[in-house]
Amino acid sequence: QHFQHYTKEFKMKAVNMYEEGNKSYNTLSEELGLRSSTQLKNWVKTYREGKSLDDHRGKETKSDNPFIGRPKTTFKSVEGERDYLKAQVEYLKKRYPNLHGEDGF
Repeated sequence: QHFQHYTKEFKMKAVNMYEEGNKSYNTLSEELGLRSSTQLKNWVKTYREGKSLDDHRGKETKSDNPFIGRPKTTFKSVEGERDYLKAQVEYLKKRYPNLHGEDGF
């Protein structure tokens, strides 16, 4: 599958055409040669939220994605880790009482 890349200028032109005109997403997308009107909808939404229309693929940083370089919990001792895990188990038992098998199911 080949994905089309659009410049920031092209995206801004498309958004401006939508904002200034009276054409639907579908009509304008067809005129601009977009594969899907969803692309235009997303660009308009991004623009209205005040976000940049720059292409950010492959440029994520820690602040953009919390799962990149997410800090891991570290423990000073085996006992500390054990207590942490015990607390997690107790929390889950309270939160989901039917899962730990004490109700006879």
